[in-house]
Order: sequence, then C-alpha cells, then structure tokens
Amino acid sequence: MMVPTFVLLLLLGFSVRISKTMTRDEKHRLRNQVVEMFDHAYQNYMDHAYPADELMPLTCRGRVRGLEPSRGDVDDALGKFSLTLIDTLDTLVLLNKTEEFEEAVKRVLKDVRLDNDIVVSVFETNIRVLGGLLGGHSMAVMLKERGERMLWYQDELLNMAKDLGIRLLPAFNTSSGLPYPRVNLRHGVQGPETRTGTETDTCTACAGTIILEFAALSRFTGDPIFEAHARRALDFLWEKRQRNSNLVGTTINIHSGEWVRRDSGVGAGIDSYYEYLLKAYVLLGDDQFLQRFNVHYASIMKYISQPPLLLDVHIHKPLLPARTWMDSLLAFFPGLQVLKGDIRPAIETHEMLYQVTKKHNFLPEAFTTDFRVHWAQHPLRPEFAESTYFLYKATRDPYYLEVGRTVLENLNRFARVPCGFAAMKDVRTGSHEDRMDSFFLAEMFKYLFLLFAEEDDLPFDVEDYVFTTEAHLLPLSLSTALRSHGPPAANSTILPPAFQKQALEELDDSNFEWTCPNTRLLFADPAYPQNFREPIRSAVDKSCPRPNLPREPGMGRAPLRAQDFMANNPEHLELLRRMGVSLIHLKDGRVQLVQHANQAASAVAAEDGMRFMQEMMELSSQQQKEQLPPRAVQIISHPFFGRVVLTAGPAQFGMDLSKSSLGVRGFVTVAEPYAGCSELSNAEFVAGRIALLQRGQCMFAEKARNVQKAGAIGGIVIDDNEGSSSDTAPLFQMAGDGRSTDDVTLPLLFLFHKEGNILLEALKEHREVEVLLSEKARDRGGDEKEDEDCCTEDHSSPTPSISASPDHQSQFTTHEQEILGEESEKPEAEPSSDPAAGTAEEQPAEDEDSSSQSVDSLMADWQEDLEAFKQMEKDEL
Repeated sequence: MMVPTFVLLLLLGFSVRISKTMTRDEKHRLRNQVVEMFDHAYQNYMDHAYPADELMPLTCRGRVRGLEPSRGDVDDALGKFSLTLIDTLDTLVLLNKTEEFEEAVKRVLKDVRLDNDIVVSVFETNIRVLGGLLGGHSMAVMLKERGERMLWYQDELLNMAKDLGIRLLPAFNTSSGLPYPRVNLRHGVQGPETRTGTETDTCTACAGTIILEFAALSRFTGDPIFEAHARRALDFLWEKRQRNSNLVGTTINIHSGEWVRRDSGVGAGIDSYYEYLLKAYVLLGDDQFLQRFNVHYASIMKYISQPPLLLDVHIHKPLLPARTWMDSLLAFFPGLQVLKGDIRPAIETHEMLYQVTKKHNFLPEAFTTDFRVHWAQHPLRPEFAESTYFLYKATRDPYYLEVGRTVLENLNRFARVPCGFAAMKDVRTGSHEDRMDSFFLAEMFKYLFLLFAEEDDLPFDVEDYVFTTEAHLLPLSLSTALRSHGPPAANSTILPPAFQKQALEELDDSNFEWTCPNTRLLFADPAYPQNFREPIRSAVDKSCPRPNLPREPGMGRAPLRAQDFMANNPEHLELLRRMGVSLIHLKDGRVQLVQHANQAASAVAAEDGMRFMQEMMELSSQQQKEQLPPRAVQIISHPFFGRVVLTAGPAQFGMDLSKSSLGVRGFVTVAEPYAGCSELSNAEFVAGRIALLQRGQCMFAEKARNVQKAGAIGGIVIDDNEGSSSDTAPLFQMAGDGRSTDDVTLPLLFLFHKEGNILLEALKEHREVEVLLSEKARDRGGDEKEDEDCCTEDHSSPTPSISASPDHQSQFTTHEQEILGEESEKPEAEPSSDPAAGTAEEQPAEDEDSSSQSVDSLMADWQEDLEAFKQMEKDEL
C-alpha cells in the first residue's frame, strides 16, 4: 500500500504547483539573450578599453588609474593589470566561448605585468586577479585534459598566480597575522617607496576572504606558505569574536586586534568572511571551518535575522540594533543559506529583496527597513542574481526563472548603453555613472547563464567546482590534494570539548550542522516557496509610510528662516545684519557667515540670530542625509535610444518636472551667445528646441528668460568649471534672481562639465540630438513603472568640509553668490562637528518639518552613515 500512497502524494503535489512552468524554448531564448549581453559588454571592453583595467561605458574609453580623477578607495582595485580581462577568463569557458578564452589567455600572458609600482587593495586583488588567474588555470587544465583546446598550455597562468601571491605576502607581515589592507605590488609594505603600510585598520571581510584563493594556490603549487597565512588570519578573527554573542565586528585593528567598529551584520565589511568559512569547508574538507560557521550562523539567526530583514546589531549588545537600513551586499546571504541548507529564511529574505528591486528596477546600494532608498547608487552588483540562481537550483520553482528574467530585462532597459552597460548613479531617476566594474562580467553573466541553461548547455559539471566570492571556479578535487602543513600559526585554536558541547547545545536540529537537508522531505508541498513568499510580498507592498517629524518644543519662529535664506537678497542681508550676523568673503570664492551677539540690534535680535544659526546647522545635517533628488537628461535619438542618462540638477523656478508625467522632449542646440546673458542671435534655430547654455556671467533666471524669449522649450546650463562631475560634486538647485520668477515657464536643468561634455560631443558627432528632460529616465523598453515617490528617500553623504572659528563663534560656509557676479545658487551645506558652528546648503527640492532630534544626535547619525558608506566602498565597490 505504501507505493501507491507515495505516488498519489507526488501527483497531488504537482497538481497544486502555483508557479507557471517556463518552456524549454523560452529558457533557451533567455539563455541566448544572456550570451548576447555578455558579448556586448566584453567586446566593448576589448574594443575600447583593453588593456586598461576597466571600461568607462559612457565615454567609450578605458579607465586607467592616475589618468582619471581619483574615486578614492574604489580605485584600489585597479592595478594596471587588465583587471576586467583576468576577471572574465572562466566566464568565457562557462559560456562556451573556448576560442575567445584561448585568445584571452594568450593576451594575458603577453601583455599583463604584475610588478607595477602601484598600491592596490589586498582584498580586491586577491578575489579578482588571483582568483581570476586560478579560475582561468582550472579551465585551461580541464580543456587540455579533454584534448579540445589549450594543448600548448604549461601552467603559465598558475605561475602568474604564484608570482602575484608572493607579491601579496608582505601584507601579512603583522603580529596578528591579519593583512594590511593595501600593498605595493613592487615594493611591498615596508619603506617610504611603498606609499602604504601606515594603515592600522581593516575590515573583517578584507582579512577573512583569503582562504579559498590562497589555499587553492598552495594546493596547486605544493607551496604551503599561502594557505598557512590565510589560516592564521582566520584563526585570529575567530579568537577575537565577541564570546557572548559569537559575532564579529566590521573593522578591526590589524596590530592590536581591537574592534574599531563594533557593529555586526552580514553585509558590507563582514559578508564574505562568513561565506568563506562555509566554502572553505566545502573546498578543503576541514571540519573546523564548518564548526566555526555553525557557531556564527546560530548567532546570526538569533540576533541579526529578523525575517525577512537582516539588521546590524552591536556585538556587545546584540539585542540593540546598530542601524535602521540595510546595504545591497547582503543580497548574497540567501544564496549562502541555500548552501547551508536553511531554505525558508533564504526564500523570505530573497523575496523582500525582489520586491525592493521591483520598486526601483535595481537594488539601491542601501535601503531602509521600510524599503525607502537610503543610498541611490547601483553599480550593477551580482549578489541578487547569485541568490536567485541558488534558490532556483534548490527549489526548481520556475518563479525564480521569472525573477531572473526581470533582472535581465532591467539590465537591458535601464543599464545598457552603446558601449556596454553603465552603473546606475541614481535608481530613482535612471541616471548613469561612467563605470562598468569587472565583477559585472565575472559574476553577473555566470549566474544568469546558469539560471537559464540546461545541463547539456554547460561545457562541464559545475557541481565539481566551488564558486569564490567573485564567482571564480575552483575544483573540488583540491580537497584531496596533499596539504603540506607549514609552521603552526600562533593563534590557531581548536575548540575545547566543553565549548564544543556548549555550542552544540545552542544549536537545534533545524540548523543541520553537518548535513544538507532534503527539501523534498522537509516540505512535502511543492508550492512551499510560494507559501513563504506571499506574506513578504504583502509586507513590502504595504510599506512606505510618510513620517511626520515633530517640531522641536520651545522653539520660536525667527524673522528669517534658514531654509528661506538667499545670499543675494538685500532684505535677507539686512535681517542678518540686525541679528549680528555678518558675511566674510573668502579668497576661494566662498562667503562665511559669522555671528557676534554683541553686534545685534537688540537682545531679541541676538537671540533670533542664534536661532537662525542653529537652524542652519540642523538644515545642513538633515540635507546631508536627504540628498537633493536629481533630474534626468536622457538622450533618446539614434544611436542612443534612451540608453544614456545624465544626472542633472533642477531650478527653483520654471516648470517643475517632478509634476510632469511626460517631461519635455526636444532637439538640442547651442545658444548664441553661449552664456545666454543677452538676447539670442540665433533665436530662429533655438525656437522649439532645448537650448544649451554655459554657466557664468549672469543669473540663472536671466538665462532662462532669454532662451524662453527666443522660443526655446527648455534649457540646459553646462558648468564652465572643467572637470566637474556629479560623480564628485553634490547637486544643487539653481536659484532665482531675488525677484519674482513666475514669468519663467520652461524647465531649466544644470549639468556638470563632464556630463555636459557628453551631450556636446554627441551633438558634434550626430548634429541632431534629441533629449528628454524629466524627473527620472523613462523606460527604454516598455511602459514606465508607476513612480514610487514614497519609497525614494536618499541619504548619500558627500564628504564634508568642516570649519570652526578659534573663539567658537557660530559660522557657516557657502558658495559665493551674486556678490561675486556669478549666477545665484542656494548656499551649499557643510556640516560642522562644533555645536557652535552652523552651515547651510542649497535648498532641498521639498521642504520638510525640522526633526526633533538634537544637533549632536543628527551629526552623530550623519557621521555613522558616512563611515558606513566609506567602509562599503572599501569592502567591495
């Protein structure tokens, strides 16, 4: 009787399956589309960027470190070693491009040098370059053994990998065994010529994401030194975990082992440390790695996991949340949970991430617990696609094929440009950034191809390999390679029996410490993923409340409010004088506000002045957290077809594009005179078009009136400061001229020099260029999604300039206004850590009530966000 019953259950299970099955032909079409997209990205890199490290897809050229403006820690991944090509080697084989792979290997051997006098990130160089060389070596050996290709190959890539490993070893010369975060490829870390070696801190992931590549290098070459150093670093991190919570912090001092940042999560700064503990067990077969991972994982699920959320906590007080937002790097975690065998929370967190993705087309770099945008960038990260693939592999639920289709379509519709795929500068507007990171080719196309491919589409069995954090393929056969033990590491420890017993008592059977569960037995109903997803979808859909910020009690209304102040308004200047606030012109073209209470017209006026400066500081702090929502200039004519989107700043006058569902569409033409400060001489050409104007010589409003008089339907002001870019400078609103601007009805937008030059070059090459001015870029491939304003709060934090007078007088600094004869702008905020100093910024697009938080609290929050963002950049940008 058991056999018929079992068959009946299976039939019933299939009968209730909810997700619609995708046909083999449709999967085949999507697989081919992935390959076409890869070809578009890879070929443009080879045609326009190689041998540079990365492609700049908006300007169609290579990014060479030192020749482009510095992006800070992000550039530490670049070492003048053709990064993208090395990172892409094993992707070529997986996508059945063995001929291109062989040619790529020959190029690497011929052109790439590793002895460059350049400082690079140990973490990035390890996962991208060393991992790329080892993945390429694994593929070359596999193809040679089959007799298909690479018959000439004699371990050349492995020799390069060993050379690079030796160049990274000096970074591990610390008393703790934790590596320095940076190393000079030629000179190491000691001596002035290295230009590094003075750092004291590193992120946990930076030190704990070495073992796979270094152990593989040792197993491939027979030299134990690499694996020994990687194990010693992991041992030290394990020793320094917080013993009560069994969590690790985000940043650690590499000499003392003290935790510098004590917040703990599964995102930026820590993510791949946990990943490598579990995968080191898979690759190397050492039970110690799994034991440590299980202890950490139990604490993660106890303190950090709040399904479907994953929230950072303090390691010493794990019941206390460390922040109210999440970063996009944690999107890898559902995939790791699949590898662990914990399916339900993986499904729940992934579904939350998918709903956020559907709201914004991509995962914002960070988002709040009510799913608002926190940081609006998206550098084409692959972690969400990675988790989607692993969940599909575990459940075979076709729902995840549809998720993959969404990822694929959004990349084509919003990120694809003529020269590749461009990172999103702002997911709200669809504006682009001139970058295409190497991990996009190394990871994204691997996971999407594997998602849609059938077994017979794959050139080898991926079950024989483990994926590194950069998705490089290392063969599981390394687990049987003879491990030569180096000298015992000083900090290497085995858990004592008492602690082992205690740790195991804290874990119940649901954690599957030593086995992978059979999901078919655990979840008899094949529709179980759908049942887990539904509550999550509802929770995200009902989110996005609009908070009502209370006004601070006891605060009177000053005669002049900070948010209303304009430095070119004579009436405002007179009010400041009466309050004892004076303007000081600085040599660098800025003005400074300083208050002297004894110079006020009265005691009441002095009190108003103090209140005004206090408002300035609070306004600055708030605006550092709520970056001005930008506008978009989208080039829609041939050959761009809407695939190039430029970030633009709005004006305080004229048409409000945020209230226009269609925007303004038209061909562009250069105004004559270019400054637009007098009646246009080419009015007949400007009429019915969008005029391009140069910044300077007169007020913004005057430019708008002149082009409007000529019959223009819109205007774009281009910065005259050569080299300026929205990548490095905060946007601002173009202010009026101190009088009514109700007569200006056309939209006026501002482009920095770099973005403006892209538009001018397009006009120079194609003569007729049509653009769309809008609040956000329009869909390039279908109907525009409904605008989700309630979920688009941004907290990008530009690096501030801080100033305070020696005698602690209240002051703030702003760009000089009409006083210098330049066009008027709202004051630019520069927050100060001194409670006696106040600052102001360009007026935000929407006024909001002041927060009831104290100034010190606001500044502390802002500083935390800034440090977290910098750490995220160091981790994996």
